[in-house]
Amino acid sequence: MNKELKIYVAGHLGLVGSAITNVLRRKGYTNLLLRSINELDLSSQNDVDSFFAEQKPEYVILAAAKVGGIVANNVYRAQFIYENLMIQNNVIHAAYKYGVKKLLFLGSTCVYPRDAVQPMKENSLLTSPLEYTNEPYAIAKIAGLKMCESYNIQYGTNFIAVMPTNLYGFNDNFDLEKSHVLPAIIRKIHLAKCLMNNDIESIKKDFDKHPVEGVGGSNSINEIFDKLNKYGITKNNEVAEVEIWGTGKPLREFLWSEDMAEACVYLVENVDFEQIKDLSISKDDKEIRNCHINIGTGIEISIKDLAELIAEKVGFKGNIVYNSDKPDGTMRKLTDPSKLHQLGWKHKINIDEGIEMLYKWYLNK
Repeated sequence: MNKELKIYVAGHLGLVGSAITNVLRRKGYTNLLLRSINELDLSSQNDVDSFFAEQKPEYVILAAAKVGGIVANNVYRAQFIYENLMIQNNVIHAAYKYGVKKLLFLGSTCVYPRDAVQPMKENSLLTSPLEYTNEPYAIAKIAGLKMCESYNIQYGTNFIAVMPTNLYGFNDNFDLEKSHVLPAIIRKIHLAKCLMNNDIESIKKDFDKHPVEGVGGSNSINEIFDKLNKYGITKNNEVAEVEIWGTGKPLREFLWSEDMAEACVYLVENVDFEQIKDLSISKDDKEIRNCHINIGTGIEISIKDLAELIAEKVGFKGNIVYNSDKPDGTMRKLTDPSKLHQLGWKHKINIDEGIEMLYKWYLNK
């Protein structure tokens, strides 16, 4: 690919988009179109249409989305389905309308059924009910991948949909209410370590960087401790304790965000929809479906083992307890990345190395 091609990365400030932007820059791409949410409202069809008409991007990577963990997905159900559908519909249709050469759409493995056979292959899509807690978000992402597939079939576009597994990495969201499980556990265990060491200044510094429900480091110590207690970070008899939702038994797969970004850029540079279609359907099958691609490691870890690994990396010597009255979510969610492997790409960073890098980044951010 010509390094001067106009490439629009939607959502370049988030975990996914920033990682992809970094990889593109490392590879020498010099003509990146980047717009913050304040500069371009992707939920506005008029604004998106005007942007594409004026800028005429040749390639589009659609990483913009409203995302969150199990709590946020369950509480803000209407926002998750509405905002994601609006963003996808506007960007994908504008890419078709203005002749974009290739678009990459970022979905999520939550599109697969709650009880899908493990590891999950692409053809398990729409075979049984979704996990209830993130159903609205999952339905929006299913609509996005089907939109790409349908535009390819009807209009001959070259739109690729990828379903990354659980991601973590630089620029992750560490909000205790709305973040995904891995960054949330890192932050909770870090705060518990500070609490156990009576390091109140470090707790205040953390709250300054990431206020919790409007409470920052300048608030009273009682207000700060109220928020710590609310999110299960407590101290009894000089021993700090961290509460984690669920039993700790669910198994999860985690992919370093820069690995995911490398996979995405690899697909943009080297793979077209027709190749994916050939891998996805048999020659006798007249129905074109499930042409999306899993991006994952094919390796899983329990939430309990994850928490203990994070505690080891953080240096936390207190207690980790599991609240079984809270939901576990899907008990197992492992991708089968064999289609991606057939296309020539495999991950590089393992979970042990990734947690260590992310914790150091969090401390120094």
